Amino acid sequence: MKTDPEVFIRDNTDVLSPPHVPEVRLRLATEAHDLWLKTEEELQEIGLPPPFWAFAWAGGQGLARHILDHPALVTGKSVLDFASGSGLVGIAARLSGASSVLAADIDPWSEAAVRLNAILNGVDLIHTAENMIGRDEGWEVVLAGDVFYDRGFADVLIPWLSTLAARGAMVLVGDPGRAYCPRERMEALATYTVPVTRALEDSEVKKTTVWRFGVIPQKA
Repeated sequence: MKTDPEVFIRDNTDVLSPPHVPEVRLRLATEAHDLWLKTEEELQEIGLPPPFWAFAWAGGQGLARHILDHPALVTGKSVLDFASGSGLVGIAARLSGASSVLAADIDPWSEAAVRLNAILNGVDLIHTAENMIGRDEGWEVVLAGDVFYDRGFADVLIPWLSTLAARGAMVLVGDPGRAYCPRERMEALATYTVPVTRALEDSEVKKTTVWRFGVIPQKA
């Protein structure tokens, strides 16, 4: 890395509480245009992938809210927070009594963001930058906030998440109406109206649904 992630995150974020999850504090970008709208060339110059970790996305906020409001879903259980980003959902799980949380995100900058945010909230998270798709380490609960934004990504996630659900994991997804969310394969648990950043979402609020993933129907 050309830039030290922890130093960069401290210098380019403020400690804030996401509007829908005031119990949690995160290091977030306060001016979306300053960080998010840098050109690809500017990002490459400092060795920075698109900073998904710098924003509390609607899917993650909705899912974190649901976990905090229904702690029995994770209390005493092992949890995978997939595509963790800032660590918001994993932090909510630990605050709700999860026995362990693996925060998985292939963005190497996410590790520093998760570590700093976990410290802010007084919880411990384990982070991995390995690609966990297709793997099963026996998690009792799998959480995924806002992951169905791309068709190709959705095509690999759906069979993996379905397999985890089929063997007994509780797979919960927070989705703000993304095009490739497989709603026909899931049960809606709750819907939230989540304040978001207009510069990122072209909207000031997003209706976010928390879904429980089901099993892909077997063809005859």
